[in-house]
Amino acid sequence: MKIIAMIPARYAATRFPGKLMQDLNGKPVIVRTYEVTVRTGLFDDVLVVTDSDIIYSEIVKNGGKAVMSKKEHECGSDRIAEAVENMDVDIVVNVQGDEPFTDAESLSKVIEVFKDDREKEIDLASLMTEIRDWDEINDPNIVKVIVDNRDFALYFSRSPIPYPRAEDVGARYFKHKGIYAFRKNAIMDFYHLPMLPLEASEKIEAIRYLEYGKKIKMVETRTEGVEIDTPEDLERAKKIWK
Repeated sequence: MKIIAMIPARYAATRFPGKLMQDLNGKPVIVRTYEVTVRTGLFDDVLVVTDSDIIYSEIVKNGGKAVMSKKEHECGSDRIAEAVENMDVDIVVNVQGDEPFTDAESLSKVIEVFKDDREKEIDLASLMTEIRDWDEINDPNIVKVIVDNRDFALYFSRSPIPYPRAEDVGARYFKHKGIYAFRKNAIMDFYHLPMLPLEASEKIEAIRYLEYGKKIKMVETRTEGVEIDTPEDLERAKKIWK
């Protein structure tokens, strides 16, 4: 299988504009993420796909590979789909540009899903990590996921799922981590299919796959990482990087 990593990179982030170009101990966040992804050695190629001339130039200046996104897109999956439409690839891994601590173990786990999938039952794979803090469980900025007994995703929500109507029944809560690995045909289907009401309501792109009957294999990980969404996150990342 030919496996590539794509790192979607918008300049105009809503909560922290220009965050991918913020300095992280000597290099911009997006460059750190790109270099960490390359160093995993897991991919036949790694590319940043962006709508920003600034980000494109910075990646190329640092010896990396980047492609310009031709259109405005609602989400990272659309941006990646445009970029890979004419590429000869089997598996595309979406690495979040604002997570410079993405680790090789987590990426390897989502790739292995497809190597073990002899029946080609799985359309995409993603990561989840258990959460126990009720502030996190109730936080609408944290996407939760519930799975069946084979760890296929049943639903994603910003609400607490499952709802804790009964206590002490052993229910676990999982946070969805935004790393995806797709079969190419799955992400192209996503690109050409319209958004339906559940995705529009929750503003969670993974729901589109479920609404159209795609199978999402969830893989549990204990690695948290740091997502840079605010200036405070950036300061925390600088301390960790040191």
